[in-house]
Amino acid sequence: MNTFRFAWRAVALMLWILAGLLLVGLAFPILRPGGRRAMVLGMSRLLMRICGVAVLQHGRAVQDRAVLYASNHVSWLDIFVLNSVRPTSFIAKSEIRRWPVVGWLVAGAGTVFIERGQRRALHTVSQQMERCFERGDAVGLFPEGTTSTGLDVKTFYASLFEAAINLEVDIQPVALLFEQAGRRTERFAFVGEQSLVGNIWVLLSSRRVQVHCHFLDVMPAQSCMQWGRSATAQQARERIRAVVRPDWPYEVDTTDESEARASAEVD
Repeated sequence: MNTFRFAWRAVALMLWILAGLLLVGLAFPILRPGGRRAMVLGMSRLLMRICGVAVLQHGRAVQDRAVLYASNHVSWLDIFVLNSVRPTSFIAKSEIRRWPVVGWLVAGAGTVFIERGQRRALHTVSQQMERCFERGDAVGLFPEGTTSTGLDVKTFYASLFEAAINLEVDIQPVALLFEQAGRRTERFAFVGEQSLVGNIWVLLSSRRVQVHCHFLDVMPAQSCMQWGRSATAQQARERIRAVVRPDWPYEVDTTDESEARASAEVD
């Protein structure tokens, strides 16, 4: 059954990729920002359906103004998970740009790539973030700088918090938790020496996959300005880690979970 499930999902994924390449290459250049956002939202939600992933949203995401989403980073899927809630321009490590197909798609959807350790690159990315904020857009940041197993949170890099602080933009921490059949798992984490194709095989072969997307209390711009970027990054990490750590006794809405499981079990 796993092979059959993988086969039809893989075909659907290839069709989604083809459609995405066509849209990014042909439609995006002529669409207005509102049209692009609607397309990113729809395509991201469709990808979740194809992969059999139910996104369970907890808390209220800032939707009506500029915001910096600061999230832990587990998988290549994270960008699309957050884009299925609100279209977001992401700041991501340059290695993602070189991922086959996926890198091109996320670049076309507005992801900004940064070469870690280069001061000039940091300045350029900060300028692009400022342009997004001035348009009232959401910007997504993975401050760990790399993926983890999803069972803890690595140290946050503070430098890219500065653009939001300087422009007095609120920061909203986001905690992503991966589950299968209602139990926490690191099975879908894209870490170590695993290839992208291998990770996709694991995901497409699986059933009852959920991603809990916890939008935590907003960190107001005024507070962040008083704290400075280092303390702001530390505050965001502590709030996310309180949810991500497996020993934290979080509660899940069982009604939403049952509905999500039903939607994810598309065999």
